[in-house]
Amino acid sequence: MSSLLEKDFSKLEKKLSVKFKNKDLLVQALVHRSYLNEHPEFHLGHNERLEFLGDAVLELVITEHLYNNFPNPEGELTNWRAALVNARILSVIAESLGLNEYLYLSKGESKDMGKARQYILANTIEAVIGAIYLDRGTKITAKFIHKFITVHLTEILEKKLYMDPKSKFQEISQERLGLTPTYRVLEEAGPDHAKVFKVGIYLGEDLIGEGAGSSKQEAQIEAAEAAIKNKGW
Repeated sequence: MSSLLEKDFSKLEKKLSVKFKNKDLLVQALVHRSYLNEHPEFHLGHNERLEFLGDAVLELVITEHLYNNFPNPEGELTNWRAALVNARILSVIAESLGLNEYLYLSKGESKDMGKARQYILANTIEAVIGAIYLDRGTKITAKFIHKFITVHLTEILEKKLYMDPKSKFQEISQERLGLTPTYRVLEEAGPDHAKVFKVGIYLGEDLIGEGAGSSKQEAQIEAAEAAIKNKGW
């Protein structure tokens, strides 16, 4: 990927709506540590310092926006901010901007399209924010964050995505049906050091969803997610 042409980065700049003065900052934001293990001669470092900076800038811009626009208590604003900057949402945004095509990854990392890639993409968009901040300053960085990230706040509030699945399912089932969900362990498998729990979530005697995990809590969260989907909530 080190042979990517300048015009490719111009396309990326268009998608980001940011023209970089120092293109190396943009390129460095896309360099994963694993790439340098295979290409120690590469002329730039990896993106972790930019990610560190971008994470702080993102949090500040989102916090200021929430503070200025919502009179809600601190606890609620904290939950909303966490929902906006979590890895799942950031990775989806990064993918929509086409960052996948520009990543500098090792051969091993480039094959993994699962959860590991999700975290790499989320970290990369934070690194890109750090690069924009260093290259173009606060105003343009805030504009980028509002255009691509803050815009998801409406959906988060409407769909209550800031709530964990268990809390969300309980609140909606109490509101709509007057029922509080209960959880039951349906199955336990594996040795003590590597147990897998299968849990069911019930409304009354009706099984609404099932989930599995390495802890009962993890299985309950998965069951609640399944129940929300099954109910169309």
